[in-house]
Amino acid sequence: MSEISLQKDSYLSAYSRLETGRESDGGGWLRGLREEAIARFSDLGFPTIRHEEWRHTSVAPIARIPFEPLREQPAARVTAEQLSRFVSGVGDVCRLVVVNGRVDADLSALSSLPEGIQVLSLSEAIRDHAELVEPHLARHAGQNGQPFAALNTAFLEDGAFLRVPEGMVVENPIFFLFITAGDEVPTVSYPRLLVVAESGSQVRIVEGYLGVRDGAYFTNAVTEIVVGENAVVDRYKLQEESLDAFHLAATHVTQARNSVFSSHSISLGGSIVRNDLGSVLDGEGIDCNFRGLYLAQGNQHVDNHTSIDHARPHSQSRELYKGILTDEARGVFNGRVLVRKDAQKTDARQTNKNLLLSGKCLINTKPELEIYANDVKCAHGATIGQIQEEAIFYLRSRGIGEDEARNILTYAFANEVLDGIQIDAIRERLEAHLMTRFRKGLAS
Repeated sequence: MSEISLQKDSYLSAYSRLETGRESDGGGWLRGLREEAIARFSDLGFPTIRHEEWRHTSVAPIARIPFEPLREQPAARVTAEQLSRFVSGVGDVCRLVVVNGRVDADLSALSSLPEGIQVLSLSEAIRDHAELVEPHLARHAGQNGQPFAALNTAFLEDGAFLRVPEGMVVENPIFFLFITAGDEVPTVSYPRLLVVAESGSQVRIVEGYLGVRDGAYFTNAVTEIVVGENAVVDRYKLQEESLDAFHLAATHVTQARNSVFSSHSISLGGSIVRNDLGSVLDGEGIDCNFRGLYLAQGNQHVDNHTSIDHARPHSQSRELYKGILTDEARGVFNGRVLVRKDAQKTDARQTNKNLLLSGKCLINTKPELEIYANDVKCAHGATIGQIQEEAIFYLRSRGIGEDEARNILTYAFANEVLDGIQIDAIRERLEAHLMTRFRKGLAS
């Protein structure tokens, strides 16, 4: 406990150093956000396993490492060759690349962006379009009780901003790639993404969190998504950090009347990974879909916390998360569906399925329904199991080797989530990645 307290003080000191060197940006409202956030982090400190929301995930390994803010490190470069392994096969798409917390204009490609769509660095948006940013930035990410979201806001400097004007339909996906590069010095970055899809608009976005370095580093990310009336947002998150990295991310979504939001979260890397995803369905006729796939091996720890808040009547939500664990990996799933008193005619379903491929891995799963309305249709469930020997025998009886049979069945388990990915290049790349990974021994 004292060690964690000392590390909290190191973040407070780092904030004081950075704040002293900051130029005036965004006016007093941005400085006010930062000051309020660091005060909240100071009050909360790092969570411990005594906190209910963190009782299966210890952040002590993160707290004990003296991570240095990337702003205090020399600028690092990512080559086009390094970037190509993340964007190969996706074609000539719009992308904004953020390296070590700063937008890299040379690696970004925005020339094919449709007219009227705004994709900017967050610092540029704050400087030149404060009237678009101020109503939303840090207004949706619930920082009460969330010290890492508060820490992100306190160190907020740059990131990515997307605005889709009213009625605009964006045909091709927009990529936001957050890359960590540089030396072996343990560093912390604070990626930030703000998406505003105005009424009647449609857009697909891809968030990629990637590492081109080994060793320990800490990614503390926050994404805020505002989905206007009758708008459609299809979001994909791909987390492929180093196996020694720490990745903590919070995504907060606010949906208006008759909007549609879908999230597809894929977690492949990281030593300790925590994904918090929540949506507030603040209108009638809303459709919300969460799908996720997490793979963990070795000593990896992957934690997914989701929340769907049905605040108004006549809305629907669907949730499917699947996990594949082996070796001594640990997994956590906590999914909460809240149906408020006035949210009659709610239709909500939540499912978590887990496949354990060794006798030493462990999953803690807790699907929750909290219902205060009486005219609803809600269901939830969770399963934990291993590959059925009968299925292996069936495949072996048709001339397939035992290892290949296990790989096929493991891939089939994951494929239910992959099938929901509507971007062909991403789905095909993930399919190839999983098959390669399984053949290397994940499913052995």
